[in-house]
Amino acid sequence: MKKAENIIVGISIGDLNGIGSEVILKTFEDSRMLELCTPVIFANVKLLSFVKKGFQSTSLLHGIDKLDQIVPGKINVLNLWKEGVDLNFGVSDSKAGEYAIRSFVAATKALKDGLVDVLVTAPINKYNIQSDEFKFPGHTDYLDQELAGNALMLMVQDNLRVGLLTDHIPLNEVAAHLTEELIRKKIETVKQSLIQDFSINKPKIAVLGLNPHCGDGGVIGTEDDLIIKPALKKIFDKGTLVFGPFAADGFFGSNQYEKYDAIIATYHDQGLIPFKTLSFGNGVNYTAGLNKIRTSPDHGTAYDIAGKGIADFNSFKEAVYLAIDIYHSRNQYAEISEKPLKTKEKQL
Repeated sequence: MKKAENIIVGISIGDLNGIGSEVILKTFEDSRMLELCTPVIFANVKLLSFVKKGFQSTSLLHGIDKLDQIVPGKINVLNLWKEGVDLNFGVSDSKAGEYAIRSFVAATKALKDGLVDVLVTAPINKYNIQSDEFKFPGHTDYLDQELAGNALMLMVQDNLRVGLLTDHIPLNEVAAHLTEELIRKKIETVKQSLIQDFSINKPKIAVLGLNPHCGDGGVIGTEDDLIIKPALKKIFDKGTLVFGPFAADGFFGSNQYEKYDAIIATYHDQGLIPFKTLSFGNGVNYTAGLNKIRTSPDHGTAYDIAGKGIADFNSFKEAVYLAIDIYHSRNQYAEISEKPLKTKEKQL
C-alpha cells in the first residue's frame, strides 16, 4: 500500500471562467495538504500563476510537461497547452468549455492508465462543454464510458450518503426509467461501495418512493406498489438490508435518514435538495461503482462570484479528503479479500 504522502491526486481545472481555479489554489495554500497527497493540476502553469496573483494566493506552483516529472510535496501543474488563454470570469463561453474538457479528458486518461491514483474534478458548465467530440451531460457519463464498472452519483457528507436511481434525465421521464433491473443494479452498486469504499460490512440502505405518500395504495400513482416494492422485497430476501419505499416528504425532516448508511432517491432533485439543504458547502459528489476513484465538490461554476476571491473552498477540500480516504479503504478491502484466512488468523 502506498503511503499517504505518495498518493497522487489528479485535478481537472473545470470551467476557467468559474471558481474552479480559485478553490483549487485555496485548498493547497495549506502546506499540510501536501503531506497528505501530491496534487497534479491538468492545465497550464502560466495561466494558474496569473490567477494566483489575482487572488493573492500563496500557493507555490511547479510546472511540468510530463507526468513522470511529478515532484512530491509540490503543487504540480501539467502544461496541457502552451498558448495564452483570455479569462472572462462569470461568463459562459465555448472556449472555456473546450479547455475544461481538455483538462478532464487528459486527467481521466491518466487515472485510467494508473499515472494518478485518484481524480478530483472542478466544476464544469454542462452547456458549454458540448461539442462534436464531447457529447455527454457531464463528468459521470464520460467516466462510465471510459472506466470499468457502473457509475452512480453518490453525494457524501460524513455519514450522510445519498444516491440516485435516475440522475440527469427530465422529470417526466423518470417513471418510465424505473425497472426492477435498474433498482437491483443501483442498490447492488451502492451496497458494494459502502462495503469497499466506506468499510461498512453490513450496510443498511433506504429507498425513497416515487410518488407522494408512495402512491397511497395506487391513488396517486402505481409505480411504488407495482415496481419498487416488489423489487425491494426480492433484493431483501436475497440478503441485502434494503428498506422502503419511504415517503420522501418527511424522511429527512424526521431524521429517519440517520438510521441508514445510504439513502437512494428515485430522481435527482428528490435526493439532492435535502442533501444540499443539510450539507451545502461540505458535501462531496462521489462517482461510486467504478474501478477508479473520482470525487468533486457539491457546487457548480458559481459564475456570480467567480473572480472575486470570495469562493468557499471547503467542499473541494472535502472532495480531496474523501478521495484519499476511499483510496485507503479500497486498498484495505483488497488486502482483506485477497488474504481472508491470514487476516482472520491475525485477529485470533
